Amino acid sequence: MLEKRVIVCLDVRDGKTTKGIRFQGNVDIGDPVEMARGYYRDGVDELVFYDITASAERRGIMIDVVARVAEQIFIPFSVGGGIGTVSDMRAVLLAGAEKVSVNSQAVRNPAIIEEGAALFGRQCIVLGMDVLSDRKMPSGYRVVIDGGRTPTERDALEWAAEAVRLGAGEIVLNSIDADGTRDGYDSEVTRLISQSVEVPVIASGGAGSPEHLRAVFADGKADAALVASMVHYGDYRVKEIKEYLAAHDVPVRMDCYAFER
Repeated sequence: MLEKRVIVCLDVRDGKTTKGIRFQGNVDIGDPVEMARGYYRDGVDELVFYDITASAERRGIMIDVVARVAEQIFIPFSVGGGIGTVSDMRAVLLAGAEKVSVNSQAVRNPAIIEEGAALFGRQCIVLGMDVLSDRKMPSGYRVVIDGGRTPTERDALEWAAEAVRLGAGEIVLNSIDADGTRDGYDSEVTRLISQSVEVPVIASGGAGSPEHLRAVFADGKADAALVASMVHYGDYRVKEIKEYLAAHDVPVRMDCYAFER
């Protein structure tokens, strides 16, 4: 059985890690470089870095911060926010990331997924997808872009399938309804997407306890789970989350050399 991954998300604004609830009320909580180093040492499987205002502000990502984070960790590192061209992708990969995440710009220009996959391999291309529950949509979920600011006419299931067809090798699926609430993931939409595409799906939005991860792995069929608030505010350590999952028969990587560093 494939191991489930625990991934920490660093939302970055103006060079600082920030956190909000349902994409609102963000407050700065720390330095992303120091936080990345700490999570790496605590055994996180991967790290995701989002420049959360780059798309809305129509600017490029903060490459200098990406490079400084990459110098501190030796695990897969995905970067997103404001990536609109293959040149942007190349710059992020050269700065030390293993993967690039496209979200708003991919909705505006889906061809960037195909172009990126052709140049760098589909394993490098991650679709970031923010969804909002909406009964008007065929799947019941609407795609929202620009950091939760702009609703689109894209149906979540339809967009996920198209992105995978174009070359996305992985999907980070974030529920805006659950984001930052710490009440648990939206297992319904996670299961819907996971069972409909043939690439790994990472659940995001709502983690508040290790049990929430166990539930989304079991009920949502997620391949990985993103955590933020529950570790950023010191409620749990990554190692504690993994120990809980292992004790509940969820296969996770425990032989992590970073634990003792």
